[in-house]
Amino acid sequence: MLILARKENEEILLGNDIKIVVVGVSKSGVKLGIEAPKNMMILRSELASDIKKENAEASKIASSADIEELAKKIGK
Repeated sequence: MLILARKENEEILLGNDIKIVVVGVSKSGVKLGIEAPKNMMILRSELASDIKKENAEASKIASSADIEELAKKIGK
């Protein structure tokens, strides 16, 4: 893991396409601004975990529904 110290309004570049700017610093946290290509998804890690969990649950439900539908079609 690379650890960098940055002050307000300072930037970090990732490759040619991504810029991270320290927008603000306060007692409650740090605000970051991220400039990246529109096709790149940017999520907070807790949201990514929630989305992954919901997708897994949705696929289980869809799989059960598919099995029931197939059972009806074959007459069992």
